[in-house]
Amino acid sequence: MLVSSHLPRWLEVLFTEKFFNGCIIHEEERKNEKNIYCLDCCTSLCPHCLSLHGSHRLLQIRRYVYQDVIRLDDAAKLVDCDYVQPYINNGAKVIFLNQRPQSRTRSSGNICSTCDRSLQDSYLFCCLSCKIDYLIRIEGGLSKFFFECNFLPLPESSFENGLMTPDSILEPVGPTRTSSGSDGYGGALASCDTIKIVKKKRSSITACRSVCSPVPEMSVGLMNRRKKTPQRAPLY
Repeated sequence: MLVSSHLPRWLEVLFTEKFFNGCIIHEEERKNEKNIYCLDCCTSLCPHCLSLHGSHRLLQIRRYVYQDVIRLDDAAKLVDCDYVQPYINNGAKVIFLNQRPQSRTRSSGNICSTCDRSLQDSYLFCCLSCKIDYLIRIEGGLSKFFFECNFLPLPESSFENGLMTPDSILEPVGPTRTSSGSDGYGGALASCDTIKIVKKKRSSITACRSVCSPVPEMSVGLMNRRKKTPQRAPLY
């Protein structure tokens, strides 16, 4: 459990703030999820609130499986994030803010130094709060792990790459797999190849028919005959 007296005010609120709720001030507006955090005001904002915080330090909050994440590049400007396991979200590295629910079964491999969550071998913490908690317990202070940052704007592409979508997906590194088991590009290429093969087969069949089974001359004459004026049957 984090000891709040050791934390700067902005970080204490960041760990406890509820994001992605609708903004009360802009409840009539579309896309009013509160997915921005102002470090200077220690509050969550929606995109429509930004006009009042233009010169403030701002963090873009993303979400995965109902858990809040932030860009590693942004977090590293504020606090030492070494050995916190990152993930890929919309092309950017992100880290979790807080611990996530997990099963009680303890992993036999590499685990988080605070909450025992399973990790990749080169990391010690599953989220930022786990590292902060560990530093408080082991180091007894945090001052040397924080950095002075007087300017922290939102990314220029934030409204296109996840800011407006509350449930962004952590994308795996490597080609995207489709439901059929092929990657996104391979599936498209396979479809094109299949179409070409079908066309080739059809053209081969047509050629074979023209060579092997010629149309009788009588049939050709019937097909090429011009239509005449229909005649009525005689009345008896």
